[in-house]
This record gives sequence, structure tokens and C-alpha cells, in this order.
Amino acid sequence: MSGFVEKPEPIQVPGLVHLHTGKVRELYRNEAGDLVMVASDRISAYDWVLPTEIPDKGRVLTQLSLWWFDQLADLVPHHVLSTELPAGAPADWEGRTLVCKSLRMAPVECVARGYLTGSGLAEYQESRTVCGLALPEGLVDGSELPGPIFTPATKAAVGEHDENVSYEEVARQVGADTAAQLRQATLAAYTRARDIARERGIILADTKFEFGFDGDTLVVADEVLTPDSSRFWPAEQWEPGHAQPSYDKQYVRDWLTSAESGWDRASEQPPPALPQHVVDATRAKYVEAYERLTGLGWS
Repeated sequence: MSGFVEKPEPIQVPGLVHLHTGKVRELYRNEAGDLVMVASDRISAYDWVLPTEIPDKGRVLTQLSLWWFDQLADLVPHHVLSTELPAGAPADWEGRTLVCKSLRMAPVECVARGYLTGSGLAEYQESRTVCGLALPEGLVDGSELPGPIFTPATKAAVGEHDENVSYEEVARQVGADTAAQLRQATLAAYTRARDIARERGIILADTKFEFGFDGDTLVVADEVLTPDSSRFWPAEQWEPGHAQPSYDKQYVRDWLTSAESGWDRASEQPPPALPQHVVDATRAKYVEAYERLTGLGWS
């Protein structure tokens, strides 16, 4: 069992129709038919959306995505139409709301990996492959790969795991031409972002993109290159052979699996509320990632 510990009631705004409550975002449609995405401060771990929020997290994700959309604009267009607050929306939506094109979404999580870790490492240890792609012997947790690889996954509902699939399976689902477009765009965007991050002392180990189509045009959607969708590691601390320190919710994961939390991950019990020191440390990591990547101060 997993999902929301406490599923929130969506805020009702005149002129907006609520469509979906995700792990982090609320999705609405406005009267013009555009999508309105609102990034909350919710945080998830181990397939649970936790009962404790991380202050400013939704704004960090939104503002960092906007910055990255600009960095990638010549490679792939994005779905953002406006950051203007819809009439009647609560003031708290400021800085966390995007008005976006409604796209025909590809049913694939488009993952690029430049380093070996996570589910890719687990598969590699069993078969020396990731999503069916053969990799050299001798790689360890945190190893840089010979080159970036496209390792797609299926999209899962809240509380369920995404599952890695082969490129051939993606081609079967969406067609060979679309699969090739998704792979090319994913690897091009990852390579650009990897190089930008590297200049700022951060390793982009892997990341996940979502794409849709505006007519025949491939468009990148949702969030991009945030600590929720990517693994960012401080380059000065990179040391293959073990798990790397990262700019994400690792503080949350570590606390949940510690004796202090008292939570048994294997049980069907929901995880407990986070203590303040974990909330503060997690917020600080999100803000630090934003500031190091963009060069801008957070306020």
C-alpha cells in the first residue's frame, strides 16, 4: 500500500476546472482550454506523498524549470504560455503557477543517464545492462558512463513505481519515428544541461523529461531538470564506489529509513511526519541547487 498519507482537497478557483492531483502538482484547465499547473510544497519518498511539506519547494521547482526551459529553448520548445496568476487564484500560487499548452503527451518517462546509480545500477549488477543496453565491465555506483544513454520508463500512477523498459518497447508503443524523436531530444537536452551544470560544479547524473506534441511539434512539458526529476551531485565530492551526496530529498529518505523515524518501509503503514531539522535541511538543499545552477539568489 502507498500513495498519499493525507490526500489534499484541491483549491477551487472560479474559471478553472480541477483535473488532477499529482504527487506535487495540481492540474487545472482554464476557460481557454489551457492547462494551469500549480506546484505545491508536497514531497514524496518511497512511493508515499508525505504529510509534511517543505516550504518554498514548489516555487523552487517552478522557477528552476523556467530557467532551464530558457537554456534548452533552441533544442526543443517548451509548453509554458504564461506565469501570470489566474484571476481569483490565491496569493500563495504566485511563483509556483504555470499556464501551459495542452499537449498530446507521449506515454513515456524519457530518462537520460550519464552516470550509473539507482535502478540502473541494480540492473547493471544483475546483467551488465541498463534497459537492455550493454555496458562495460567494472562500473560501480557513481561511475560515469562512456556516453549518455536513453533509458525510458513507463509512467506510473501515484503510489506505484515507474518501470524501466527497452527502447524497442517504446518504439512498439509509440512508433519508430516518435521513439527516435524522444531519444534524440532527451539526449540532446541532457547533454546541454550536463555541460551547464558541470560549469557550476554540479554533476547531472541522470534526469527525466516528459514530452508531448503540439500538432506535429515535439514539446518538453511538466518540470525539467529539478531536484525532483534529476540527480544532482556536488562535483567536488564525487567519488565512485558508493552513494553520492545529492541535491534532492536524500535527507528525507535517510531519515525515513533511520531508527529515529521508527517507520518500517516494508510495512503497509504510512510514514510519519518529518521533524523540523529534516524539513530545514531538505529546503536548504533545494535552494542551494537553484542558486548554484542559476547563479541567482533565492528570496
